[in-house]
Amino acid sequence: MTPEGSAPGRPVAVEVRGLSKTFGAVAPIRDLNLEIFDGEFLVILGPSGSGKSTLLRLIAGLEQPSAGRVLIDGQDVTSVPARDRGCGFVFQSYALFPHMTVLGNIAYGLRRRGVSRREAETRAVDVARRLSLGEMLERRPRQLSGGQRQRVALGRVLARQPRVFLFDEPLSSLDAQLRTQMRSELVSLHRQLNATSIFVTHDQVEAMTMGDRVAVLHDGRLQQLGGPLDLYERPTNLFVARFVGSPPINVFRCARDGSGYRLGGTTISAPAGAVGDIVCGLRPEATRITSVGQSEDRAGPEHVMLQGHLALVERLGADALAYVQVGDQTVVCRVGSEFRSEPQGLVSVDLDLRRASWFDADSGDRLRDS
Repeated sequence: MTPEGSAPGRPVAVEVRGLSKTFGAVAPIRDLNLEIFDGEFLVILGPSGSGKSTLLRLIAGLEQPSAGRVLIDGQDVTSVPARDRGCGFVFQSYALFPHMTVLGNIAYGLRRRGVSRREAETRAVDVARRLSLGEMLERRPRQLSGGQRQRVALGRVLARQPRVFLFDEPLSSLDAQLRTQMRSELVSLHRQLNATSIFVTHDQVEAMTMGDRVAVLHDGRLQQLGGPLDLYERPTNLFVARFVGSPPINVFRCARDGSGYRLGGTTISAPAGAVGDIVCGLRPEATRITSVGQSEDRAGPEHVMLQGHLALVERLGADALAYVQVGDQTVVCRVGSEFRSEPQGLVSVDLDLRRASWFDADSGDRLRDS
C-alpha cells in the first residue's frame, strides 16, 4: 500500500516501513509508514508523548526499532550506525562547548571525522559566513545571543554536509520574536541548500508556516499527512481538526432528529455517510456575529443561527477573536479589528455550514464527501 501523501515518480530520500518502537508496555511508535521526498521540508507535528522525537531518533540511528525498517536513498540503514547514515541532527539544546570559539565549535565535528585542520576551518568559516556569523568566529558561546548560539549549532551540522537534516524542536527555547526570525532563516537556508529536512515540533504555527508537508502524530500513529492547508481545511479526523489551527476549531455534536440532525435549535439535512450521531466542525472564520435578529434572513439549509452572550473580545491587531457563550459551550468567531460590541451583550452567531467539516461522533473519522 502506498503511504498517504506520496507522489509517484518523485525521488524518495527517507522512508520508514512498518516502523515500531516499544519500551516494555509503552509503544511510542506503532507500525508507521512514511515517505519523505528528496529536497522536502517535512514537519512532524504532535503533542508531547506522540512519538515524534522517537521517530526522529529512529531515523537518525540513535534508537533501534523494535520492528520495521529505515531506508535512506533506497538503502536499508536500519542496522547502520548513526555516524554512517549521512544525517545531521540539530538538538533542542545548543550543546556547544563553552571553552571553544564559534570557529572551534563549527569545525569540531569535522576534526572528529579525520578532516584536516585547514580544511575543517575553511569549511567552518564558509558556513559561518552563510549564517551571518562571520564576524563572531573568535567569540565563545557565553558572548552570543540565543539566536546566534542556535546558528552555531546549525553550522556545526551544516559543515558536515549531511544528506538529511534532522531538527528536534530547535526553536523551543527562543523567545517569540526570535522564533519568528529563525523560522524564516531556516526555511530560507533549506531552499538554498535544497536538502532534505525533517523538523519536529509541537507548535502548529511552526508546522503551518515552515512545512512543505506536515505529518501529524498521535499515540505513535500517523493521523494525517499533507500540505498545511489540507490539514487545516480537510482534517481527516477530530484529533487533527482540534490540534491544527489557532484558535481551535469549533465543534458541535449533532443528534439524530428524524431523517436529519439537530444543531442548536435547527434541524439540518444529514451529511453523506452519516449513520449515528455526528460532529460539525467550523473554523472561527466560518462564523459571523450580528446583533440579535439581523441575520434571520440567512437562516436556512446552509446557515444555522445561534444566540448567546458575548463573553470576551481578544484583539490581535489586524483582526480579533470574539468568544460567545452559547449555553454551556463557548463559540470562537474571527472578526475584524473594527468589531465593537458590549461585553455580555446578546448576539447572534451565524454558522456557515458550507464551510463545515463533518465527523462521526464515535470514531472521530471524517465523513466521506464532507
